[in-house]
Amino acid sequence: MALIECRQLTRTYRRGSEEITPLKDLDLDIEAGGFVALMGPSGSGKTTLLNLLAGIDRPTAGSLVIGGEAIEKRSRSALARWRAEHVGYIFQLYNLVPVLTAYENIELPLLLQDLSRRERHDRVRAALDAVGISDRHEHYPRQLSGGQEQRVAIARAIVTEPTILLADEPTGDLDRETGTAIMDLLARLNQAQGRTIIMVTHDPRTTDWARTTLHLEKGQLVEQSVEASS
Repeated sequence: MALIECRQLTRTYRRGSEEITPLKDLDLDIEAGGFVALMGPSGSGKTTLLNLLAGIDRPTAGSLVIGGEAIEKRSRSALARWRAEHVGYIFQLYNLVPVLTAYENIELPLLLQDLSRRERHDRVRAALDAVGISDRHEHYPRQLSGGQEQRVAIARAIVTEPTILLADEPTGDLDRETGTAIMDLLARLNQAQGRTIIMVTHDPRTTDWARTTLHLEKGQLVEQSVEASS
C-alpha cells in the first residue's frame, strides 16, 4: 500500500458568486521514501494539493489516505495533532520568528509534544547537524543569510521526525548557487534518512533532484515522469 493515496480528490470553494475548483478528481499514489516534484502553471492546484496533504485544508470530495488513515474524516483538533506529529512544512519565505534564535525557532514545534527539555535539546542539535548550521544556533534570523534561514526552516520541519516533508518553492527566493545547496540537502534527507518529500516548484532545474515529477494543469494530473533510477 502506498504511503499517500488520493482518490477522486477534489477541492472547491466560492469566490463571491463564482465557484473555483483548483483540484478536481485527482487520483495519485505516492510511495514512502519518494521525492516528488509538483509542477504546473499558477492556479493548477499545486499548492492546494500541498495544503490538503498537510491537513491545513480539507477536500470537498474524494478521499485522502496517509499511512492507512483517512485524513478527511478527522476532527479539526485531531487533524492538528496528526499534522504536528506527521508533517514537516518548508516555506518559501522561511516563516521564522524574528525574535527567536535559530535554536529556538527549530525547537518551537517540539513544544507541542510531550518531550523533556533534554529530549528537545537532543532533537534540535541533531536537526542543526543534519542541515549543517550548528555554528549558527545562537543567531537571530536577521543575522543569517537567505540560505542559512532556509536551512533553519528545514531543520524546524524535520525536528519532529515527520512522516512527510512538504516544501513550497524551497529555492524560489534564493540565488542559483544557494538553491543548489538546498536541493542537495533535501536529496540527502531523502536518501540518507528516507524522508518522503513532496515539493512544489516552478523551476525545472530543481526536478533533477526529484525521483518523480508530476505535472498538474487546471486541477488535474496531466503528466507523470518515469521515476529516475537512484
